[in-house]
Amino acid sequence: MIKEDLLLELGTEELPPKALRKLAQALCDNFKSSLDSSAIEYENIKWYATPRRLALKVTNISDTQPDKTIVKKGPSVSVAFDADNNPTKVGLAWANSNGITLDQAEREQTPKGEWLIYKCVEKGGKTADLIPTFFAKALANLPIPKMMRWSDKKDLFVRPVHTLTMLMGDKIIPGSILGLESSNILQGHRFMGEQFITINNVNEYPEILETKGMVIADYDRRKAMIIDSIEAESKKLNGQADMDDDLIEEVTSLVEYPVLLTAKFEEKFLAVPSEALVHTMKGDQKYFPVYRDGKLLPNFIFISNIISEHPEHVIAGNERVVRPRLSDAEFFFNTDKKKTLFSRFESLKNIVFQKQLGTLAEKSEIVAKVAEAIAKNINTNSDYAYRAGILSKCDLITNMVSEFTDTQGIMGMHYARIDGEPEEIALAMNEQYMPRFAGDNLPTSLVSCAVSIAEKIVTLVGIFGINLLPKGDKDPYALRRASIGLIRILIEKEIDLDIKPIISLAKDLFGDKLTNKTVEEDVITYIQGRFKAYYQESNIENDSVQAVLANSITNILDFDQRVKAVLEFKTFEEAETLSAANKRVSNIVAKKTTPFTTVNKDLLEHESEVVLFDTISTVYESVNPLFSNREYNEAFKQMTVLAKPLTDFFENVLVNCENEAVKENRYALLKQIQDLFLHIADISVLQK
Repeated sequence: MIKEDLLLELGTEELPPKALRKLAQALCDNFKSSLDSSAIEYENIKWYATPRRLALKVTNISDTQPDKTIVKKGPSVSVAFDADNNPTKVGLAWANSNGITLDQAEREQTPKGEWLIYKCVEKGGKTADLIPTFFAKALANLPIPKMMRWSDKKDLFVRPVHTLTMLMGDKIIPGSILGLESSNILQGHRFMGEQFITINNVNEYPEILETKGMVIADYDRRKAMIIDSIEAESKKLNGQADMDDDLIEEVTSLVEYPVLLTAKFEEKFLAVPSEALVHTMKGDQKYFPVYRDGKLLPNFIFISNIISEHPEHVIAGNERVVRPRLSDAEFFFNTDKKKTLFSRFESLKNIVFQKQLGTLAEKSEIVAKVAEAIAKNINTNSDYAYRAGILSKCDLITNMVSEFTDTQGIMGMHYARIDGEPEEIALAMNEQYMPRFAGDNLPTSLVSCAVSIAEKIVTLVGIFGINLLPKGDKDPYALRRASIGLIRILIEKEIDLDIKPIISLAKDLFGDKLTNKTVEEDVITYIQGRFKAYYQESNIENDSVQAVLANSITNILDFDQRVKAVLEFKTFEEAETLSAANKRVSNIVAKKTTPFTTVNKDLLEHESEVVLFDTISTVYESVNPLFSNREYNEAFKQMTVLAKPLTDFFENVLVNCENEAVKENRYALLKQIQDLFLHIADISVLQK
């Protein structure tokens, strides 16, 4: 068995930059799956990706599949031979189909009798013969939402293809994929180095691309080069570049040979809110803005795909390109300042939020009233919360937000400040949308929290109220994100708020626009359904969440306190015993179809049930104040004394005894146990 290195590369037109890493990783996973299922041995597989290629390099791959022993099962001996032990037609036919005689077959004893079997060795195929099929399959199964056809070709792919290389050691693997024949020709950089490169051995890859073709094929190395160069340049500017990973990834996917350059823009543009400038620099031009002490500098860093003999021309060209965009931002900002945010509210009456739910003005009024109610509940300024709700969508019809949509809320904050609105109202304009994504910051003030919570609940109630529930991956109104955001705010900002009456208020404010009669229950159930995803981020076991869900708690901070108490309870020595006992209690109690009586101490016959009753009574007296104060950890600690009495009870007492009155009394005793623990959570679900 010989081992070689394998290279597979598909040269293409420019691939979608935001999908490049995903495509390369999927190609690697797909091909690896084929190798593994075929039992071909190899040491390692690594993917490479640039804007104009997807490649795989497999080290120490075996040149053949291992031989495989095949066991072919035949008929039973009783069927293959007659009573006189002569071969039957069935037995002879099976032997003939396998190219053997019956006496060459082996016998295998099974619980169902003795059967004929034939063991043969299937010789492993040559790896080189299998590779083209594996590579074609891996490419065909890439996550490409929309394929394209080019020229007069019938083949479909995400972009037109130009070169196909399948090389094992120094030998070309023949084959055709996407209309291309395999060769040892690689395409170099579009503008630098050799346009086409001949590779004679896999071990030359990827270095030959860099030395001859001016291409850095290793995606992660290219990304590291970009990050290192930006950080070094930022230090020269005595600043810090804005390098969010999504932009770094996109730029890495746009260049094959990264070259850093720095440019400037006119300082007068710094009078415009920095978010708008940054939006156009990052979003439209893929530039990296630079800050010093949190303030934007009139500099930006960009990554070119060529080494220019005259870099000053490249810099000047980029400065020319960005100037009109910054000028537009300046013009829009100065124009918008001529009107107050509140003066735009009337225009919201002409913009539909949702055809069944009404206009943005109507929604804003509902948000304002709900935010006001929330603010009163959480002891913050309700007048500010109401005002912020009214103004919350007014920036949507400003010139700036119309042009730079990602500045929604941010521009509302700036315009509110210009209008002289209180700072808490201005902040709420931006923070109403927080958290915008997983891991995003939360609102900083309670007024902002009130508006953000109101916005999310009103959206949930409205959309659920007209039965437009999310289906599968489709969630056009971002209800999952709204629910997770709501949970995060209430828990992480420690806001003590029961969402049930707030949901009810929102429903009432929508009035007859809503057609779903169970909208309140549906919204609560939906929000509670997001707890699993929320706690999963903190590696909290789902059984702890399920234990609390049993109580249908609608105060989310209270819910979290119970989950944390259950987590601590699970560390107690008595936890397993109490969980198992509660599971048994639940099973017994669930079978009772008639109402429960109260416990009659005179009917307690066995010492074990007397001790259990007395212990329950003592525990109830001590933990009731703890329940009221939500001191769930301490309550669980005190309830651990029930472990031994419960164990003794089940060992010594027959619940379903013949005496009906005693039986009913024992059921009532167990119901007390269940109710006691359910003050916090249903710990019976913790039992594995």
